[in-house]
Formats: sequence, C-alpha cells, structure tokens
Amino acid sequence: MGKSLVENDKLDLARDLLEEARRRQFRLRLPVDHVIAESPNSSVTQITDITYTPDGWMGLDVGPKTIEQFRQEISTARTIVWNGPLGMFERPVFSQGTLAIARAVAASTKLGATSIIGGGDSIAAVKQAGVASEISHISTGGGASLEFLAGKKLPGVEALTNKPSSQKEG
Repeated sequence: MGKSLVENDKLDLARDLLEEARRRQFRLRLPVDHVIAESPNSSVTQITDITYTPDGWMGLDVGPKTIEQFRQEISTARTIVWNGPLGMFERPVFSQGTLAIARAVAASTKLGATSIIGGGDSIAAVKQAGVASEISHISTGGGASLEFLAGKKLPGVEALTNKPSSQKEG
C-alpha cells in the first residue's frame, strides 16, 4: 500500500467480511483502481491498479474504473446508505471519485431510490457536488446512523422515547 494509511488492527475484520460476502454469495464491490501521489499536497498523480502502489506513494482517490463500476451499481440500487468519502475530496485533484459518487447517488434518488447520507465529511461532499437537496435523508451522525440502521439502540434516542417511571403502566 506504499505510504497509504492502513488500519492494521482492522485487517482481520476485513478478511472476515470478505469471507462472509463470499459465503453468502453477496456481491461486494471494492475499488479496482486508484489515484496515487507522493503526498496529499502533490499535484503529480498516477492512476494504477488497486493492487499496485509504489513505495513512497499513497492512494488518495478511487480511479475511473472504480467510479464507473460503483456508478453502475448505484444506478440499480433501491436503497443507498453512504458514510464517508472515497478519497481526499478536500483537494480538487483527489475529489473526482467522491463527487462522481455523490452525483450518482442523487441521480438514483431522482429515479426513486432512497438515499441516506451520514457523517460530516459525506455531507460536505454532497454539498460540494451540489446535490445535497436531491438526497432523501442527510444525518450529521455518521457512525450513529449506521448503528441505528443496524438495529442498535442509541442512548440519546432511548432517553427521548423512554417514559419516566412515574408514567409507566403498572
């Protein structure tokens, strides 16, 4: 991965998720190419296969093949949940993947899909792409949104929905 950030403590989880998807015959789309540079401040970039990142370089955005594959998948989706940008979208040179996916989500929403965007960076991305008003639901709580969709109880919501003990039925 060259100088790309890697959470080594999450590699076993990633392997488990890949195995689970394979076992359930679930189509899991992962990037196939990416935009690399020597640093986030570099304007010199290359597009390479996702399996190839030279020493001293880092992946900073998804590449055009990945964008097209993700766009195709999104175009057939009925429900889209998106949490987190696909690259360092704050820099224009590394924003193409994230902005293209934001536009694809908006286009799919216009065709009837339900789209849920969670997290501050994701919100910034859909605003930057000019499509925030075309998204079904936007939540500033990225991780909390995912936990809610996974069926977990959220302490803040529980506090609002639980009746005080004096109001409970006896």
